[in-house]
Amino acid sequence: MNYSNYYFQNDKIRLRLWEPRDAESGYIDDLDSVCMSLVHEEIPLPGQRVNVDLTGNSAEPNYSAPAFTITDLDDNYLGHIHFNYINERHGTFSIGLLITTKQRNKGYGKAALELLIKYAFEERRLHKFEGYCLDENVASAKMMKAVGCKQEGVSRECVYMNGKYHDRLIFGLTSDEYFESLHN
Repeated sequence: MNYSNYYFQNDKIRLRLWEPRDAESGYIDDLDSVCMSLVHEEIPLPGQRVNVDLTGNSAEPNYSAPAFTITDLDDNYLGHIHFNYINERHGTFSIGLLITTKQRNKGYGKAALELLIKYAFEERRLHKFEGYCLDENVASAKMMKAVGCKQEGVSRECVYMNGKYHDRLIFGLTSDEYFESLHN
């Protein structure tokens, strides 16, 4: 397949829509309780959703707020990325991202986040990315800063997990800041 003009690709990764062959890898990702608790702010419980995904009977893709599988350029599964929400009226959006345990700290998450932010600002003409992570998720905070986000605040002790309260770090990146960074 010729990907030379494919929009959802950079020099590290490629994004594509979820396919049934991704179900097992996604299921393994969901078993990473520490990671999933930082993503969902709760301890995930096994549920019927996993059974549905493993049989390939997932819901139709939401093209207005798409979800993607992240692969390397040889189509090896690395994780997934999706819009948590898109508010067209206000032009705001949030993104969820998970890189499989063995592939973390290699720049794949940053590369995927950059692609989806580019799509949101350049193609969807959205105005502001709103991101957050828990205080213990140092890698996510570092990644958001690396893509140009500014820390806008802290919501103190708002998440109870693993026997203690955690702060939620709040980040933002406007389209003006994004486009300005392209010229620097």
